Amino acid sequence: MLMRQPCPTLQFAYAPPFGATLQDTGVQFSVFSRSATAMRLLLYNKVGDREPSEILEFDRDTDRWGDVWSMHVPAIAAGQLYHFQACGPWAPERGQRFDSTARLIDPYAQALAGEFQKGSDGVVRPPKCVVVDSDFDWEGDRHVRHDISESVIYEMHVKGFTKSKTAKVKCPGTYLGVIEKIPYLQELGVTAVELMPVNEFPIKDINGNKMDRSNYWGYDPMAFFSPHRGYAHDKTPGAQVREFKEMVKALHKAGIEVILDVVFNHTCEGNEKGPTLSFKGLENSVYYILSEGQHFCNYSGCGNTLNGNHPVVREMIFHCLRHWVHNYHIDGFRFDLASILSRDTKGNLIPNPPMVELIAEDPLLADTKIIAEAWDAAGAYQVGSFGGARWAEWNGRYRDDARGFWRGDGGTLGAMATRLAGSSDLYEHDGRPPHCSINLITTHDGFTMNDLVSYKEKHNMANGENGCDGDNHNISDNYGVEGPTRKKAITVTRDRQIRNMLSTLLLSQGVPMIVSGDEVRRTQKGNNNAYCQDNDISWFDWRLVKKHDDVFRFVKNLIKFRREQPTVRRKNYLTGQPVDGRMIPDVSWYAPSGHHLEWSQSELAMVAYIAAPSRVDDPEGLGRDIVMMFNSTGQERTFKMPEIGWGTNWNLFIDTAAESPGDIYPDVDGPMPAAGHSIVMPCHSMKVMVSQQ
Repeated sequence: MLMRQPCPTLQFAYAPPFGATLQDTGVQFSVFSRSATAMRLLLYNKVGDREPSEILEFDRDTDRWGDVWSMHVPAIAAGQLYHFQACGPWAPERGQRFDSTARLIDPYAQALAGEFQKGSDGVVRPPKCVVVDSDFDWEGDRHVRHDISESVIYEMHVKGFTKSKTAKVKCPGTYLGVIEKIPYLQELGVTAVELMPVNEFPIKDINGNKMDRSNYWGYDPMAFFSPHRGYAHDKTPGAQVREFKEMVKALHKAGIEVILDVVFNHTCEGNEKGPTLSFKGLENSVYYILSEGQHFCNYSGCGNTLNGNHPVVREMIFHCLRHWVHNYHIDGFRFDLASILSRDTKGNLIPNPPMVELIAEDPLLADTKIIAEAWDAAGAYQVGSFGGARWAEWNGRYRDDARGFWRGDGGTLGAMATRLAGSSDLYEHDGRPPHCSINLITTHDGFTMNDLVSYKEKHNMANGENGCDGDNHNISDNYGVEGPTRKKAITVTRDRQIRNMLSTLLLSQGVPMIVSGDEVRRTQKGNNNAYCQDNDISWFDWRLVKKHDDVFRFVKNLIKFRREQPTVRRKNYLTGQPVDGRMIPDVSWYAPSGHHLEWSQSELAMVAYIAAPSRVDDPEGLGRDIVMMFNSTGQERTFKMPEIGWGTNWNLFIDTAAESPGDIYPDVDGPMPAAGHSIVMPCHSMKVMVSQQ
């Protein structure tokens, strides 16, 4: 009888059909171009070489199969450096922009090496492609597979997380540097890191051949299949492949998933004035959405728009996603400006876009989380209507309503209650569960949590755009002084507001996402668009972990409570109906007086009573009733415990108006409410009480 023997090093690998495929006898190079009249392969000996050591011509008769040019080159191996070069018509009026002198990045390149160079003709030459040996000992690693409803996502920048000298790591600003800080992530308690772009992008802004501004965030893709070379500690060509895998494997061993922020909406080639680096020089009219057959459509706000629903581009995106999932063990993706995937080849928004549906249904992506930024730069806003139940969304409505409520904006009471309860108004009508809402108050794009309560206006002069960049609608406040202050009344209010928003975020139904550094009050000094700030403005200052250890303690215990408490992370919506015959509804809302809330009231104060889940949803019986009291007004208020809670013994869990350690009780054993059920709520404060088991 044959016995199945496990093999710890054998993994399911995925081989994309194009690019440079390493074989026993050499390398097979394959590239798509429908309109090219000739194709060349340029081989280099060293990263710094300006000219190729050898130029090989593809034979039109023997090396072209349909629209694919494919050549086997014997006796070369992993580490070989190369470019493509394509000849064809220069006919911009027909969307064709071939340049026989341009050195082109392979769209399927699995690694790049070196920097941009300028030739004697002034033309920008991109980094060189690298033939990659993808062998790696994963030691049996598999996807972590946290249920998305139980996830706590941590958005972070690979370089910025450890680049500061204060990080005190051996490999600052790298994939290996992240590994050194995994114990910190474990202590914080997050279940997933969402990495800002790690696929290849220009380190400097090269749009219009301008190479003087840092491209820190990386939202300017250059090679979708390649890990960014700038985050590798070892500068050997291709070393980033191994180091990235080491980072993923180490995070998985710690029980932390890896979600990639992917940018399938534009490339770094820009518009008509931008350089020809890859796609433009291979098949411009296929890879980009053009108007009138020649002009670049700019739904991305970055000069061009990837033609995601063209069959060839759609195929490339699928191969890329599968490549990251099966060759790098990536657990999920956040799609930047995902509404562009809902545009057809002419740029029109279409219902049931095939790209969106196919990503959701692809069996090779079935283990992954897929998250949409459900808008684009051309006015599409699809929050609540992007894809089906497989798609989660960055909930921009949550961000705006939570900020407005805690700032004290009138008319936000009902909206905040709806967001707290899982945003059923946005998702339930399509049968999508609460975990389709990725709740967020801050992201990389905008103010940090500290700056949200410290600045009324953006302060972006350091970006070199005369303060014209960045959003003007921040829904922020400084509470009396713009920026840092020692005024006690202001600092007290800011402290409370940070705790209020973090508590609201981590106790809402749906999936919370926090931004790296918010747990220790990281500041960007009022810069709300730090895309080009590769410096202390953006980097994580690890001194803050000690300076604001009270906030870190607060957040990590909130996360711990959330992960242990099914009452705040239901898989189904709250209905207001009784649970398990207890004769109390799963959620009910009250005014400070203890009476049922009149939603027409203008004041910003309320009580939410959330009952423990049913035994069907909580078979282990871990759920407990929770009372949340919100006072977003500028005055102290006296709240009454609603009658529904009179017969229950309560412990205080959170009091955002109290100084640490009284702001949170990690063991949920804080003092019970005073006799008479009256509870004093200072201005701008929140209290959370949990029923005793």
